[in-house]
Amino acid sequence: MFDLARSGAAEELAGYVDAGLPVDLTNDRGDTLLLLAAYHAHPDAVRVLLARGADTSRTNDRGQTPLAAAVFRRSSEVVTALLAAGADPDAGSSSARETARFFELPEMEALLPRDPRG
Repeated sequence: MFDLARSGAAEELAGYVDAGLPVDLTNDRGDTLLLLAAYHAHPDAVRVLLARGADTSRTNDRGQTPLAAAVFRRSSEVVTALLAAGADPDAGSSSARETARFFELPEMEALLPRDPRG
């Protein structure tokens, strides 16, 4: 299943989840299918998982969120899909906002809603 997420096999993922596979299934590092699809910049797979209720706020064992992964990979389409699904740019131990600032990714930071803390 995790290889399907990494490769962006959206239709196959949808079929397995529709057949009962937990949408928030995690591997031994706490990576969800959504996080892997986001990290590997597969917007169709991300949208399929989101449509089936994938949790945008689940972090892996390192505190990374799917949104932070998408920001790191500079995938504006995935970032936009995650934000539309309610992903919090300030969640995680290295949040999407912190990731954009640390790696000097102003184009990614511009996609994130304004920081309410200033």
